[in-house]
Amino acid sequence: MSIDSGALGFGSGERAVYSANPWASRGRMFPESTSLTRSEFQRDRDRIVHTTAFRRLKHKTQVFISPDGDHYRTRLTHTIEVAQIARALARALKVDEDLAEGVALVHDFGHTPFGHTGEDALDEMLKPYGGFDHNAQSLRIVTKLERRYAEFDGINLTWESLEGLVKHNGPLMTAAGEGIKGPVPQPIRDYCQLHDLELASFASLEAQVAAIADDIAYNTHDIDDGLRSGLLTFDMLEDVPFLSGLMAEVRTKYPHLLDPTRFAYEITRRQITHMVEDVIGVAQTNLKALKPQSAEDIRAAGHVIATFSPEMAETDKQIKKLLFARIYRHPEIMRIRAGATQIVQDLFRAYMADPSLMRSHYWVNQIPGLGEAARARHVGDYLAGMTDTFAIKAHGELFDQTPDLR
Repeated sequence: MSIDSGALGFGSGERAVYSANPWASRGRMFPESTSLTRSEFQRDRDRIVHTTAFRRLKHKTQVFISPDGDHYRTRLTHTIEVAQIARALARALKVDEDLAEGVALVHDFGHTPFGHTGEDALDEMLKPYGGFDHNAQSLRIVTKLERRYAEFDGINLTWESLEGLVKHNGPLMTAAGEGIKGPVPQPIRDYCQLHDLELASFASLEAQVAAIADDIAYNTHDIDDGLRSGLLTFDMLEDVPFLSGLMAEVRTKYPHLLDPTRFAYEITRRQITHMVEDVIGVAQTNLKALKPQSAEDIRAAGHVIATFSPEMAETDKQIKKLLFARIYRHPEIMRIRAGATQIVQDLFRAYMADPSLMRSHYWVNQIPGLGEAARARHVGDYLAGMTDTFAIKAHGELFDQTPDLR
């Protein structure tokens, strides 16, 4: 059946002049023909969703290890929440929703099993070989490690999606080529030698809204999960004036609401609304001052456009301080983190000593001929791709005792 090119349904809404334009993308590393039914950024979004890396997020820790319960966030549910908020922000600011969603969906691809604990453990093991950075690992996954297409490794995303993946939290280097937050990870530098992502500039507004959506999502859902776990109480939330105000608002509107689950949801839904509206207001003010006429003007602005107001930024700091004190550094969480660290480091040492222990012919067959540093990175790639459940099972098969992460 032929398609009427004059009636294509790309689902595109009104875009501002400073929006990234899918019809004028800087292209892909490997040129491809265009789609009759999807924009370039829609294709990127779809490719991201169909990856193995995306499916693995289902069994990767956000904060609470998966055996703790089925209702806690995982990396996958966190990613979906980030994407939803990113689309809302993109729509309000009239930038490309598909690009914003794609960056949100891919931003955590490089995370190891067991959340930041696993990342820290793997970074320690790889220190002699350049260390480990989850953002750089995300880039490796979408440009090298996903093996689906006949003509290339990776999923051949557009320049704009890759830029957003790498720079959604801001530039990585100064105009003089120096790393802003320490050395730029080697995988990112290596890729930019082939396909320059312009590490000294800011990213598109679409990438910026994905980044701030990440902050909004995890601040909110970590409170929700913390209350569910019992590590947080409503009394503890009173220490943050913003949260205290939200609770007072809910109590005033629903004086007879006794169900803690409903009460918690009424708080967190208001939290998201206030934070999203704050970012929209700040971004609109910044856009009026900058008067950008293109996406390049956003990149050259020299500062973030989509961010919190000073008042909300202070609230953000207070919430993070609460979460660190009450959840992330709670003795029970620290016990579990110590066990997760042991699992990752034990596996790394075992695979380095005997790569044939890796449970995949592909990964084992790549080892011959690799030097020590390349072998370490190969083992790191294998470990980083593991889910929590796979890592626990693999450790149990190789060692007499595996830490209890429940």
